[in-house]
Amino acid sequence: MVKIFLVVALLLSSVFGAQIEEKKEGDPVIEKVKSLISGATFAKDKEYISIIFSPREDYYTPLGRVDAVKVIQTLKENGILNLFFQTPRETNISFKTEGVPLFFVKIMSDSLRNIGYYRYVTKESLYNDSKFTWTINMISEYATDPLILSQELKKSNCEIVDVIRESQTDWVYVIDMKNAKLNVPALEDSEEFRLKRSLYSYWLDVSKINKIEITSSRRNDWYPYIAYYDKSLKLLRVIKIDEKKSRITLNMRENTHYIKISDIYSLKNIKDDLVLKPTIKK
Repeated sequence: MVKIFLVVALLLSSVFGAQIEEKKEGDPVIEKVKSLISGATFAKDKEYISIIFSPREDYYTPLGRVDAVKVIQTLKENGILNLFFQTPRETNISFKTEGVPLFFVKIMSDSLRNIGYYRYVTKESLYNDSKFTWTINMISEYATDPLILSQELKKSNCEIVDVIRESQTDWVYVIDMKNAKLNVPALEDSEEFRLKRSLYSYWLDVSKINKIEITSSRRNDWYPYIAYYDKSLKLLRVIKIDEKKSRITLNMRENTHYIKISDIYSLKNIKDDLVLKPTIKK
């Protein structure tokens, strides 16, 4: 009789323990929190974390996944997640997506530059079964702020779907780019547009445009370099004119979505504005 009681007790204990473990593992929001902070921090602030992340349903997206960016925002606002280092440290950031690698790297590099990241090097890039990973390395006093990066990526119709903290200095971002576009000026019919002096090539959305007349001032020594791309940033054609130009006309062919305007030799040759006069496609 005693043996039977012990067996039943063990079975009930096992089932009860499994239910507790299932409950523990069945809270994706808290599991995401635990993955973003240290074990010591979670243990210290466990009760407080349970309170600030209530109700849990506020931390899910309409598609039913945990909103990692919102989780990080709450942790930051409550002083639980610190992204700063005591001294500059080597950091690695990996960006993962499903899409065209060149298009993705262009969007990411522009976004990073816009939030102040210039000095980084590509550590690794992998493309396999339409999945692409781009890893960069840099020396920084703080880890990249997911909130600021998320806001910048939204300008290109990209969304951070997950943030993974592998260590204090190693982070992974999973990004949805199915509706991606370059965050560049879009030319409109008959609206004059001026390209100000810049250290970087000029990128423009010409998807609505049929023709562009470009005028360059006498102070410029512009030797035109024009590259045409489709909406996925596939290079369609390049025009190089090894002759100083004060006026040229560009005709947009079918599938041209973006153009890049530069100089064969140096953008320092463009001292004054380039004036663009676009004509809409009929």
